[in-house]
Amino acid sequence: MTDIRYLAAQTLDEAVGAFAAAQGAARILAGGTDLLVQMRAGTAKPGLIVDIKKIAEMTEIVQTPEGGFRIGAAVSGAKLAEHKGFGKAWPGVLEAINLIGSKQVQGRASPGGNLCNGSPAGDSVPAMIAAGAVVTVQGPEGRRTMPVEAVPAGPGRTTLKPGEIVVSFTLPPRPAGSADAYLRMIPRTEMDIAVVGVGVSLTMQGGVVTAARVGLGAVAPTVLLVEAAAKALIGSRLEDAALDAAAAACSAACNPIDDKRGTIAYRTKVAGVLLKRTVAIAAARAGGN
Repeated sequence: MTDIRYLAAQTLDEAVGAFAAAQGAARILAGGTDLLVQMRAGTAKPGLIVDIKKIAEMTEIVQTPEGGFRIGAAVSGAKLAEHKGFGKAWPGVLEAINLIGSKQVQGRASPGGNLCNGSPAGDSVPAMIAAGAVVTVQGPEGRRTMPVEAVPAGPGRTTLKPGEIVVSFTLPPRPAGSADAYLRMIPRTEMDIAVVGVGVSLTMQGGVVTAARVGLGAVAPTVLLVEAAAKALIGSRLEDAALDAAAAACSAACNPIDDKRGTIAYRTKVAGVLLKRTVAIAAARAGGN
């Protein structure tokens, strides 16, 4: 049996230093809901586990002076649900994060872990992409930021450089008339992996969509930002023609696998259907018709 070392890092510099020094043999413990399962299955065999939950910046929720939010990468879904202001500003992001696992798992599961696990079906990722969230990462070469959609590289892979750790997510302030929503299709009623997941964020003025973003998950090797779908919605009053065009854009963006949980044809069709339903919820929240 291989020995596994455990480090409860007290600072981000300590975590980055240890993670980088392990040269790929370490794993980050944000919530552990994926890591522990992978270790039990034998698909992950780290020589070092770096626990980041004792680092304040990684576990805090901060409302910025402009009205946005900064969420630490290791903030649990349960903690985010208890925050008085976040769910009002970003209900879609919250409902996506709160779909990661069971109620018990929510006490540990984190958006940072969900993103870095690299699953195309990660629930929080399409919602974060729709929100226009920016991720801050830190590594041996310092800090940098990038949009969430730039992080996934394929199943189980990210674009993070060696030794880099996700620190936080920054969500922008919400203009008046803005709201978001997230829906997923699963074979069972709960506790399942998305066959399709759609996140939508809208800004509406006088019933007209003035800004939109669409995130699409579980239908390609990575979660997608579907700009063509957003373009179809912007400038519309969400008439059938606009919704049909946006749904068609989502279906066209699909490049799914064909497995026992859903065929390629099924996932492609559902992507368009789910887009329309998610738009309707976001529009109702934004004050649209």
